[in-house]
Amino acid sequence: MSRHDLRNRVWKCAGQLVAEKGYVSPVDLMVKMERLTLKQVEDRRFRRIPYLERVAIGSLAKMNTILLALREFARSAELKPSLTVYMSWGKGPKQKLRFFKYGSPHVEEMYATQYIRQTYGNQS
Repeated sequence: MSRHDLRNRVWKCAGQLVAEKGYVSPVDLMVKMERLTLKQVEDRRFRRIPYLERVAIGSLAKMNTILLALREFARSAELKPSLTVYMSWGKGPKQKLRFFKYGSPHVEEMYATQYIRQTYGNQS
């Protein structure tokens, strides 16, 4: 899939997620684009998968292209970025979850940012 095709797919899927949920997160987008499964996301939440990079379909370059296209979509749609902390579920102490093996703070922050539709005024 070319970068142009990938960008178009990101925009289409991100638009659908915002219409359905009022926000889009990188993880939800990856599921919608079939690069992750809901089972894999759940396994990560229960610490059965140490980081999503291990199971996601596509190279790191494609993942980076997806993130950049998502940020571009969010700016275009005037969505508000919101940093989210992903914590583990289940027994034992809760741990902050990582997206990538090496856990670069900048990359981790990009994956932990969801984009929320803003409401203006008193809309009913």
